[in-house]
Amino acid sequence: MLILPAALAGAAPLEQEMELESIAAVVNDDVITSGELRRQTREIRDRLRQNGTTPPPDSLLRRQVLENLIVQRLQMQLARRAGIKVNDEMLNRAMRNIATQNGLTLEQFREALEKDGYDYTRFRESLRNDIAINRLRQRQIDSRVTVTNEEIDNFLANLEAQGATNKAYHLAHILIALPEAARPEQIRKVRERALEVLQQLRGGADFARTAIAVSDDSQALQGGDLGWRKAGQLPTIFADVVAEMQPGEISDLIRSPSGFHIIKLVEVRDEKSQTITQTHARHILLRPDEVNSIEEIKNRLQQLRQRIQSGDDFASLARSNSQDPGSAANGGDLGWVDPGSMVPEFEQQMNRLEPGQISEPFQTRFGWHIVQVLARRAHDDQGKSQRSRIRELIRQRKIEEETRNWLRQLRDEAYVENRLAGKSTEPE
Repeated sequence: MLILPAALAGAAPLEQEMELESIAAVVNDDVITSGELRRQTREIRDRLRQNGTTPPPDSLLRRQVLENLIVQRLQMQLARRAGIKVNDEMLNRAMRNIATQNGLTLEQFREALEKDGYDYTRFRESLRNDIAINRLRQRQIDSRVTVTNEEIDNFLANLEAQGATNKAYHLAHILIALPEAARPEQIRKVRERALEVLQQLRGGADFARTAIAVSDDSQALQGGDLGWRKAGQLPTIFADVVAEMQPGEISDLIRSPSGFHIIKLVEVRDEKSQTITQTHARHILLRPDEVNSIEEIKNRLQQLRQRIQSGDDFASLARSNSQDPGSAANGGDLGWVDPGSMVPEFEQQMNRLEPGQISEPFQTRFGWHIVQVLARRAHDDQGKSQRSRIRELIRQRKIEEETRNWLRQLRDEAYVENRLAGKSTEPE
């Protein structure tokens, strides 16, 4: 079975029957058709069964899938207004990456998709949308999130007090959401509904199936599965609760501004300090602009690469050419790089190189690069690298919290007419 990004559920297998199209939802000035909803519901249902999860009744599953489509459509509308475009070059690179993850060439990947019943064109467009949404989130959220040294110090102190420094938690989650600016009567009704769900779970109801049916969280269609999280990755309101739970236990209701949460602790494990491989690397970064096209930038980097291979000094060329303000003055030197500290596209290229080798020009969100690996070493994962790791854990937690709030605001401010439910919501 092909390994596909979870966000590409919309690239569903081809319909085997012809059905009349109708409108399932109106989203601002756009519509979601019944055909889109059928395709995505069928794909989600099949994926759940393949993963060993019994899907909820179709009426509940359709409701969740439609809400997921609505939120995706809102993000695409915002991406278009922000001028975010994904050209064919970026799309083809992403397709090649997915093919490589499956151990296939791009042509073999296309054949495998079509053999599994997928529409190749629809899959490409779903991936294009997914890339655009990720770029939108990076612009709207990631770039604004910072982590202070004080936050890292407080995090370490809290973990030390809990004796949980090396613990990781596998969690599942259900959210029963509150409306924006909820009135006391609305809060009471939502709490009663959340308590009913909690009682069902404690009475033996399957957590994943229940999450798919009732959760308002973005992970609902994954059965509420949050995967493995270290304490620093947990939302602040969950961390203290989870530290006191036992595997298999289901929490009481946890109140937040978003609503009422239910957490299941699936498993706990200790993650001891490990030796990591650090890479000493340097790079040259060039950014396309109104004057220099992508092709011109790539050609210029290729010329610099050839000059270095012919004996010119990398550091001197980096100082005079690189547009990375953080490393150009140091001859492009990035120092000793920990795993996970660079964007994935950069790290992937860097990890392919032996010491002394220089990459071909490649692209990341920052521009176009060539990178040279100078050396590698084994390093005990403690001290400074621990702080770097914790900084990234806190940053990812903040990004998740900000994303959740941002999506909620985006949904609340939109005009949505859900024709399945027979209701509409207008921006306040």
